[in-house]
Amino acid sequence: MKPVRFSLIAAASLAYLALGLSTLPAQSTPAAYVPDVLDLKTAIGFALQNNFAIRQARERIRQQEGVVIEVRAQAIPNVGASGSYQHNDTEITQTQPASDRYWAISLTATQTLFAGGGVRSAIRSSELTREAAILDLKAVINDALLDVRTSFFTVLLNREKISVQEKNLELLQQQLKNVTNRFEAGTVSSFERLRSEVAVANAQVPLITARNDYRLSIESLRQALGFTTNKQEDFRKVPTFTGTLDYTPATFDLQSSFDAAQANRPDLQRLAKLTNSREELVTTARSTRYPNVQAFGGYELRKGVTNDFGDSRDGWLIGLQSNWAIFDGRATAGRVAQARSLLEQTKLSLTEAELNVEVEVRRAYSTLQQSTELADASKKVVEQAEEAVRLATARYDAGTATQLDVLQAQVDLTTARINQLQAYYSYNVSVAALRRAMGQSDEFVTN
Repeated sequence: MKPVRFSLIAAASLAYLALGLSTLPAQSTPAAYVPDVLDLKTAIGFALQNNFAIRQARERIRQQEGVVIEVRAQAIPNVGASGSYQHNDTEITQTQPASDRYWAISLTATQTLFAGGGVRSAIRSSELTREAAILDLKAVINDALLDVRTSFFTVLLNREKISVQEKNLELLQQQLKNVTNRFEAGTVSSFERLRSEVAVANAQVPLITARNDYRLSIESLRQALGFTTNKQEDFRKVPTFTGTLDYTPATFDLQSSFDAAQANRPDLQRLAKLTNSREELVTTARSTRYPNVQAFGGYELRKGVTNDFGDSRDGWLIGLQSNWAIFDGRATAGRVAQARSLLEQTKLSLTEAELNVEVEVRRAYSTLQQSTELADASKKVVEQAEEAVRLATARYDAGTATQLDVLQAQVDLTTARINQLQAYYSYNVSVAALRRAMGQSDEFVTN
């Protein structure tokens, strides 16, 4: 199937359109209803909009954008207004002639001219941190969508396990019917009928377990999607999950996987951005060693000689102001030491993350090799097990095989089918895991 590609913003919109909705709800709006049919593409689109980890990562970007705005305020003129009014006893007045009232109104603008490079570096650091938050969102999306894919594949796996166990039960029930007919005809003993009855009873246990696993996997998928609803009509509703655990061999090269991970992993890129941001913070911490120079200008109105407001004096003002902490008790040295240590910690985190990524790629690649081999082997085993059941049944009908041979063949067939499902499931999950380890986006999403 050719992959469907669309942007992160459009992904959720298309997913909702697929469910018959014309508009996309706000991020905090839960799903309105349980859909009748749910496929993997729709689940991916829904998770992009509603998964809680993704939504929190988006909010962290908004938070950092606010930090950028706050820090940039230091580089542009700041305008402030102040006013005061005072009514006092003439005995404590400080004006001549003595007066019992005083007022003043001022409007002042200030602009930083020199701050030792601290303002520029602080702005650059906040911008780099914002870029790191965007990369963090990409990493969170990759992790969340891998979780959605794995959960969706688990639902398909458990659904197919139910089908396998039901087929096994049907075979054993048919065997019990045949043995019962033979027992009534007097050709087999009661022991054989009893053994068939026990086999039927035992087959119900894995079927019950498979049905419960299916229900639990649906809840895990709902959690991965971020699906919340308290509507009574949806309390017991379960959508029809479409899709199969197909096995289409894919080719990956270990060295190419390493190269892709180093180039594309958003968590590595995020740490690289944070490293650059921490370097700017060292400059910011060092900037307090230098004087801070500001220009200011404004307008001021204050009380005149009389208490008549119309007699107030007003005028403009302009000037320079500076402050310089010649000795601050080594506070600046302490801040610089902290900033440098934080920078070194970030560099170490980046190096450690590169090692972790390399190990993760190796493990994902090895797991994919194993799952590919198991998937290839499972095909032939199922075919052989089906033929063994056919031959055992035919030989039993001809009187050349025992009932135990038939039951064992049926058990082997069920085991082979379960192993094949598990192998196909592992293969699909391992492919998705390797793609995420390489830093590739989900196939239904394009950045």
